Amino acid sequence: MKFSTKLLTFSIILLFSFTLPSISFAASNGDGPLSLDMITSPLGIFCLLVFILAYGFVMSEEYTHFRKSKPVILAATIIWAGIALHASGDPSLSTHWAEGKFKHLILEFAELFFFLFVAMTYVNALTERKMFDSLCSWLSNNKFSFKKIFWITGVIAFFLSPIADNLTTALILGTVVLVVGKGNKNFITIGMINIVVSANAGGAFSPFGDITTLMVWQRGFVSFFDFFNIFIPSVVNYIIPAVIMSFFISNKIPEGDGKKVEILPGGKIIAFLGILTISITVAGHQVLHLPPVFGMMFGLGMLGTYGYFLKTKSTGKNKFDIFHLTGKAEWDTLLFFYGILVCVGGLAALGYLKLISDDMYITLGATYANILVGFLSAIIDNIPIVYAVLTAHPEMDMGQWLLITLTAGVGGSLLSIGSAAGVALMGQARGIYTFFSHLKWSWAILLGYAASVVVHLWLNADLFDLVPLER
Repeated sequence: MKFSTKLLTFSIILLFSFTLPSISFAASNGDGPLSLDMITSPLGIFCLLVFILAYGFVMSEEYTHFRKSKPVILAATIIWAGIALHASGDPSLSTHWAEGKFKHLILEFAELFFFLFVAMTYVNALTERKMFDSLCSWLSNNKFSFKKIFWITGVIAFFLSPIADNLTTALILGTVVLVVGKGNKNFITIGMINIVVSANAGGAFSPFGDITTLMVWQRGFVSFFDFFNIFIPSVVNYIIPAVIMSFFISNKIPEGDGKKVEILPGGKIIAFLGILTISITVAGHQVLHLPPVFGMMFGLGMLGTYGYFLKTKSTGKNKFDIFHLTGKAEWDTLLFFYGILVCVGGLAALGYLKLISDDMYITLGATYANILVGFLSAIIDNIPIVYAVLTAHPEMDMGQWLLITLTAGVGGSLLSIGSAAGVALMGQARGIYTFFSHLKWSWAILLGYAASVVVHLWLNADLFDLVPLER
């Protein structure tokens, strides 16, 4: 999809929101109103257009090479400067109204930032210790047929994504598909699509699998173990298109590259520490009712301590340095999350996101609205969409929160541009795995999407009357 088409679609969606009848938001607390009624004001429209322009640059990053974090950080600053300027001159608002709202956003971002920072550091450590290279070597040199590799990479992606996240999983297994399928364009194309679908489906039933699931978990709408209620729907979402595509994969056995990769010292212990970190994080959140960042930072401390002893034993190129690994974190991605959260928080402060709960969710109903979120996730990144819904906070039961978690996670598989995994693999297999090669199989992915929603509605019917507990 061309940049102009994506930008037009996104603009129509948002512009439609502020042309709806103006709604007065009387809800307030001791510090003033929760949001302003400024959706049709010059300031509101200006801030909305600033966000649309910034997100246009985000969607065109592949062509302009203008990193996505830069425009959203600028937009976030402009939006909140306008809000603060208005608030300072409004006698009905507290002097520190804008300050309080902004500080709340920073706290939310800090929790998300440190969680992702630790997760990225562990992934970088395992990569540096050649854990993932060893997996690639094993898969490409064991005389598996193309069809068997198709299924092995898909299943591994499904179960690795809930731990390592869908983007990292896609890049690791995408390398395997490229190495094994060298010269076989059909296998590479279908293999890449399979990994995107599998990684997104696997990430949907775990707080660690995607940013959207992490945000839902941190907000307390869904507990860690409640996510497993959508495990079977996630399996259905992956299996249906995988079965269809597998009929078009050859049983021929490819020739491996013959390279054998050994895991560097400490790799397996770091993997164990990663699993232990996840366990402590879950226990801290479920038992002690502390935010997930509590357990993740403890995990970073364990990795750093073990890294000290590992460093003293390492020599030459194999020398382990945790601070070198933290420097390799995806800083553009982390700063992008700051910009998005602050931008969307600004639109919420202006009153726009209240329209989501009062119009989209009441007019369409929660079920249809959450299914629509999945389709929007294929066009627009699912992070701002889900964060907008979380900020609007429509009244939904446990079943509906799990539904939006499912649809936002797997809906991005419908198009190659709909998820970080798809965009990353388009760059990795440039010219082979493309937007249009993915689009040829969108009908099969859509069948999986529809089936997963139906299975969730049927299998978890008892959860649609269960009110979630908020943190």
